[in-house]
Amino acid sequence: MSNGKNKKPVRPVEDPEQRGPKKPSLQSYRRSPFSFLIVVLIVLSAIMMLQQFRKIENIDWGDFERHIQNKEIASVEIGETRITGKFKETARGEKEPLSFEVDYNPNVVGERLTKLLADSDVEWKFTRQNIWLPFLLTWLLPFVLILGVLYFFFARPLRGGAGGMLMSFGRSKHRVQNKDRVKVTFKDVAGIEEAKEEVAEIIEFLKNPKKFQRLGGRIPRGVLLIGPPGCGKTLLAKAIAGQADVPFFSISGSDFVEMFVGVGASRVRDLFKQAKDNSPCIIFLDEVDAIGRKRGASFVGGGHDEREQTLNAILVEMDGFDTNDQVIVIAATNRSDILDHALTRPGRFDRQIFVPLPDLKGRVDILKVHAKNVKMGPEANLERLARGTPMFSGADLAAIINEAALAATMANKDHIEMADLEEARDKVRWGRAKRSRVIDQKEKEVTAYHEAGHTLVQSMLKDADPLHKVSIIPRGPMGGATFALPEKDRTMFTKKYCMALLQVCFGGRIAEEMFCGDISSGAQSDIQQATKIAKQMILTWGMSDQLGPISYGPDSGIKDMVYIMPGEKEYSEKTAEAIDKEVKKITDHAYKDAKDLVESHKDELDRIAKALLKYETLDAEDVDLILKGGQLDKPTVSDLLAAEQAKNEEDSENKS
Repeated sequence: MSNGKNKKPVRPVEDPEQRGPKKPSLQSYRRSPFSFLIVVLIVLSAIMMLQQFRKIENIDWGDFERHIQNKEIASVEIGETRITGKFKETARGEKEPLSFEVDYNPNVVGERLTKLLADSDVEWKFTRQNIWLPFLLTWLLPFVLILGVLYFFFARPLRGGAGGMLMSFGRSKHRVQNKDRVKVTFKDVAGIEEAKEEVAEIIEFLKNPKKFQRLGGRIPRGVLLIGPPGCGKTLLAKAIAGQADVPFFSISGSDFVEMFVGVGASRVRDLFKQAKDNSPCIIFLDEVDAIGRKRGASFVGGGHDEREQTLNAILVEMDGFDTNDQVIVIAATNRSDILDHALTRPGRFDRQIFVPLPDLKGRVDILKVHAKNVKMGPEANLERLARGTPMFSGADLAAIINEAALAATMANKDHIEMADLEEARDKVRWGRAKRSRVIDQKEKEVTAYHEAGHTLVQSMLKDADPLHKVSIIPRGPMGGATFALPEKDRTMFTKKYCMALLQVCFGGRIAEEMFCGDISSGAQSDIQQATKIAKQMILTWGMSDQLGPISYGPDSGIKDMVYIMPGEKEYSEKTAEAIDKEVKKITDHAYKDAKDLVESHKDELDRIAKALLKYETLDAEDVDLILKGGQLDKPTVSDLLAAEQAKNEEDSENKS
């Protein structure tokens, strides 16, 4: 950070609409389709009400005399040439109008009319006839309403009104944020220290650009955040908004594209124009791969579609920045391999910051950040939890803390215990435990021996990850599970480690066949995982003695340029046959080694399976004690259920 002497005074953040006339900001105008429907319904209702109000029956003189003689008329108003009146409600039906009109000639029936009304006891009076009011109510008012609606929604935008519907399609849908609205700072971001350091340089440039210009350096115009989902790319962008004392324009890639052609490019131009008017500032494009895919002919269509026009507009705008514009574009994506090379070249997105899955230390820091908002028990060990969550993203770790807090709350605990954290971890990764599921005893025994086979092989092989716990409680689609606890994060996989993984996968099937006299479909996921590992070893990692260090996997770069039909191979049939043989050879070798291991430790496996049937869940210490020939001394599942039931009955008695 720069010292106070050279630091440029920071301009307070203002709303773009509150700035002076020097930097005007376009008004934000959005109207949902429901508003159009409401306006149309109002106009139609008004016309119908007017028509109902003006629902008058025109009758001739003969009918008028007949209604008077039948005493069906309540009152009349006599004009110069027209008589208007109302029928009695008892003389008319529900759908018949109560008002009527009749034309007459005063020179012919003048005296006769007054005598007829007087004899029939009808209220009457003379009135001055208004010929304009019926015309206004019947024709002019509905016409004016319809004309006003058409003007407001169509004519006004065409004249360039700032709030018109048609013109608003080309306006950018960005959201302007400043430090007062965003509470996230770098203190809330953990596990990605290198990314924070690189982004900190950008914030320092926005606050003190002369510090970098002193030696002739140029700050990157664009920064691309790359990483798997849930690793903190958007959170890092929010932290930038919280740290930088400049306007922050955020928009998603999908917000540029509409059903109208050319709208995306128009919104790009509008966004960058407002950003330049409010510089120094930051533009954040979330999910930029929605509009930044590689251009060129594809299987679907040609190259001049709406998405490519939007991408071209972004390329032009980013290349048109001056060094004094002080507008920095930050984009986030988890599909950097499909982005257009013109977008990622130096001069546009100069710097690419990789936001990876957190390592062990990063997971500990992330768990500590989220644990600040909850009450943790003294025995809660975040370091142990971090060891048991390899390949978990920051979003997964946040979900673990939240699920543990919910579980502790439902159990009426005063704080979160380690058991709650481990249950939350298993729930996030594999699903909720199905403790109420009724399982056949035979199926339960098969599951116990299956998981005991995994556990035995996992515990005996030194190249495999250490055992954490094993359970036959159904969870998600699985009837049981064996959990490992890696001692460290693996950045590479050795051949010995891969072969150990294959043996662990086959341990369950071997135990079923050896102790139950049959095999089941419970090994489906194990077989799929073993096949995937074996193919990866041969096709990608070159761990085959026969095929050698040659990559036979699909080249993502070639697939991006040339459309390849699904299932199409990039090697010959002879090579495919050799690959199949090598996959079979590796899996057979791992299966044989695992079978030899299980056969030499049949007694230990049998004791593990019987302990699982009794306790349902065993941790690493329990398994180690069984392998050494010891006896477990802890309450069974039946004992725990009985104790819980007794506690509930005691609580209910105390309440009563």
